[in-house]
Amino acid sequence: MELVFATNNAHKLEEVRQILGDRFKVLSLNDINCHEDIPETADTFQGNALQKARYVKEHYGYDCFADDTGLEVTALNGAPGVHSARYAGNHDSEANMTKLLAELKEKTDRSAQFRTVIALLLNGQEVLFEGIVKGTIATERHYGDGGFGYDPLFIPEGYTETFSQMTSESKNLISHRGRAVRKLADYLKKL
Repeated sequence: MELVFATNNAHKLEEVRQILGDRFKVLSLNDINCHEDIPETADTFQGNALQKARYVKEHYGYDCFADDTGLEVTALNGAPGVHSARYAGNHDSEANMTKLLAELKEKTDRSAQFRTVIALLLNGQEVLFEGIVKGTIATERHYGDGGFGYDPLFIPEGYTETFSQMTSESKNLISHRGRAVRKLADYLKKL
């Protein structure tokens, strides 16, 4: 089965391809020559994921899935949330982490969760899948060989290392995106 994943984020694409395996051929936006900056103007993860998937279906005709992911920090009333990628500007992970650490400097509650929502448009149907992983925000960055975005700051519940310090296989087993993609895969396998 061939599906478009509405992303040009190489890290996300690699994670999803690893999780879905060889049973599905996952194309990126680049693979279908979609080079536009697809709007993400909704105020929810579901809305943004649907907006991206509908855009690809409407303009390119492909069955497709899209995700929207964000970090929700309890002490910041769920921020950065849907604005996670642009929290401190335009897709600058280092600036985003610096801003987050500054905003949490005086906070004692460092609990947070990563949330991913995937919208699938297939055979005229729209289906949503969600994955959540709870954890805490470290007081400083802890880099490893992997991860991206806020991964150097996020310590998943039950672990002592950040997503960035984990192997991609370990992270994919417990991550928000991994959980949502496995739900997507289970759905697709039943078709």
